[in-house]
Amino acid sequence: MTTLVIVESPTKARTIKGYLPPDYVVLASMGHIRDLPSSAAEIPTSLRDKAWSRLGVNVEAGFEPLYVLSTRRKDTLKQLRDALKDADELVIATDEDREGESIGWHLIQVLKPKVPVKRMVFHEITEEAIQEAISQTRDVDDHLVRAQETRRILDRLVGYTLSPLLWRKIAPRLSAGRVQSAAVRLLVERERERHAFRSGAYWDIEAELTKRPDEPEHHFKARLRSLGKDRLATGKDFDDNTGQLKDGAKVLLLDEEQVTSLKGRLEGADFVVSSVKTRAATRKPYPPFTTSTLQQEAGRKLRMAARQTMRVAQTLYENGLITYHRTDSVHLSDQAVGAARKRIGDLYGKEYLTPKPRLYKTKAKAAQEAHEAIRPSGSDMVPVADLNLSGDEQKLYDLIWKRTMATQMADARLEFVTADITVASEKALFRSSGRRVLFPGFFRAYVEGSDDPDAAIEDRDAPLPDLAEGEAVDPVELQPVGHETKPPARYTEASLVKALEAAGVGRPSTYATILGTIQDRGYVNKSGSALAPTYTAFAVTGLLENDFDQLVDLNFTAEMERDLDRIAAGEIDWQEYLEKFYNGEKGLDAQVEDAAERIDPRTASTVNLGTVAVRIGRYGPFIEIDDNGERRTMSVPEDLAPGDLSEALVAEMAERAVVEDEALGSDPETEFAVYLKEGPYGPYVQLGEAVKGEPKPKRVSLPKGMEPGEVTLPVALDLLALPRTLGPHPETGEPVKAGIGRYGPYVVHEKTFASLKKEDDVLSVELDRALQLIADKKAGKGRRQQTVLKEL
Repeated sequence: MTTLVIVESPTKARTIKGYLPPDYVVLASMGHIRDLPSSAAEIPTSLRDKAWSRLGVNVEAGFEPLYVLSTRRKDTLKQLRDALKDADELVIATDEDREGESIGWHLIQVLKPKVPVKRMVFHEITEEAIQEAISQTRDVDDHLVRAQETRRILDRLVGYTLSPLLWRKIAPRLSAGRVQSAAVRLLVERERERHAFRSGAYWDIEAELTKRPDEPEHHFKARLRSLGKDRLATGKDFDDNTGQLKDGAKVLLLDEEQVTSLKGRLEGADFVVSSVKTRAATRKPYPPFTTSTLQQEAGRKLRMAARQTMRVAQTLYENGLITYHRTDSVHLSDQAVGAARKRIGDLYGKEYLTPKPRLYKTKAKAAQEAHEAIRPSGSDMVPVADLNLSGDEQKLYDLIWKRTMATQMADARLEFVTADITVASEKALFRSSGRRVLFPGFFRAYVEGSDDPDAAIEDRDAPLPDLAEGEAVDPVELQPVGHETKPPARYTEASLVKALEAAGVGRPSTYATILGTIQDRGYVNKSGSALAPTYTAFAVTGLLENDFDQLVDLNFTAEMERDLDRIAAGEIDWQEYLEKFYNGEKGLDAQVEDAAERIDPRTASTVNLGTVAVRIGRYGPFIEIDDNGERRTMSVPEDLAPGDLSEALVAEMAERAVVEDEALGSDPETEFAVYLKEGPYGPYVQLGEAVKGEPKPKRVSLPKGMEPGEVTLPVALDLLALPRTLGPHPETGEPVKAGIGRYGPYVVHEKTFASLKKEDDVLSVELDRALQLIADKKAGKGRRQQTVLKEL
């Protein structure tokens, strides 16, 4: 008897094959073998005249999806079909989440097996887990499939309905997404807070003191806390949003002159310890990793982006080294707990174990499938030194191993000491704090935010010298220290994932994709680890807030996630849900139709930042300024975040703005200067200077809608490189090109010219779009000829 087992990847197939008998054939589907059409070219010819076909979902008849086979999976599909002919049963062994369930369902729909079909699920790829899974198969869960299919349809309806609206009202090639847009709104709201923030200042004095006699180990630092009955202002006394002192704050706010004068008076004064207080504290380890916490910690410790973390985790999982890495559960199996406790006893001793196993409960909103937390697979908890790993795989596995081990280790015990030192002559109070690790406990294996546990333990030991009440100490150095309140920090990938998870938005498997999409689409510029939203993100978020507020509302988006969970549980009918969402009286379709009529493109593409207005042009953001009664535009640097733009900075930029006829730069190929000029028919770019008696230099007009202030050297060089070849026509093999002519931007194949639409960009239009425009042009010619013949 031959059994065909289908998984997603070749690596997973090779690993699983080693744990199955010889009569099991294990093949990979290479992910999804079919999906909704991604371009007009993928839509069957017979359906292209249907209004709903561009969505890939029949919104007129039960929201039936239009699935098309992936052209990249033809060979894979043939291999699977050939193998199925010789098989006596089919086992679907795709991942145990909704996505894996969906991939398996699609395989069954396409392969149409005539043999028994079983569904096999497992959360780790070990011999024991695979043997158990093959003996406990089930049917494909239709509810899980419907939930995933509904998610896919929802995302397609939102993306393909709202994105064209953004093209027409703001700029080409923008996109909207059900979760993506909510994530961008979080970034924009934080940037708005930063723009409104005004820094406040406060001063204090840091003292380096020494216990007598003056030895290096007797030195410690203290901070001025109060003068008389007045407590000095600290950062917590300032409003997080405005940066200014909170209303009603009863604190003493000193300036530089005051603390400098005070320093002089303190230098000859007597410093006496007025009190010493000691308290004990314990620290408990963090729960084992979920998908989101793994992405957060890998970002902090290993500087890995979310997509990179998931890619490395996928490799570790497929090679049988960690459990399934898409999970929101912090549960550890009895096997994992036992393995960790045995390894802890062997490595550190029994005193480092908790008295009894430590268990964790999942608290995340809308936690779904009952997976286990991410941990090393198997029952041995193998340390990284015993594995043949290197690079990112070695680092990430070690991180997971340490976090898992820490969960079963004893609490760390610490001692904190606080000493107050007074200067009676000035009624000044200084405070110093120290700490000592009494027992490291789980610190021996893992400390969050540090790569080296031994170093981290050392860092946590910052004791004070033994001090006694009434003891005199001597100042070594007194240093006035100025502080400025800082605006709220921009999100990092780690903190954005944390915020999304806390709000119940998105799923573990989607966070990396969300973060990648908002960066790829130009909604975010990454500066170091910080995510700064772009002006385009501001414009898109503003439009959605004004006209589609629910779609960027975190509570509404989280409720949609819970609705999908209810569909997965069979509590909600998926078609009724989609009908209300899209075709209802206040459904998405009606909202978009209404917005298309009401929204003014100029208003939608303008971002108001206080007194500064930034417009989103086809080729980037720009500012309009009045220059002695004449209107002038200037582009906004891409690396200048909206939160950092001010009226003073705009004035400075205006002074440095490029004057007319000044060269933008040089063409690297010809070394000719590139100019931006104004002619009788509008602005244009020119390569080189006009010289009498020589051929005219190449000139290209700016496309309609492009402002001179948007033209940088790269944009000018792209325009001068027109026409550009998009690729060969699939039927003739002849090139399809895009360029600018006397009647504006166009695409051309052989002798058929088609004008670009408002939402199209001659510098970025792609082959699929060009083929569609050319086909529409040819079809239009045919219809006109038929009409003329009919009239004749």
